[in-house]
Amino acid sequence: MNQINPRKLLYSKWTAVAPAKKEKHFLITELEFDESGKVSHCLIEAVLTRREASIDWQNLKDSSHWHSGWK
Repeated sequence: MNQINPRKLLYSKWTAVAPAKKEKHFLITELEFDESGKVSHCLIEAVLTRREASIDWQNLKDSSHWHSGWK
């Protein structure tokens, strides 16, 4: 289980455990918070292809799918 501070999530680097379409390294490029301070929107971008996708930031805690940093 990865420990994540939502306030430090923007521009953080992530590595997919099981890369798809040669997309292994990712960067959090957009992050929005609601009125109560909870993350309401998180956008992740593949470094190689520049493909963007919306992601539930809680999924990044699963170490069987994601590693913090580029490995």
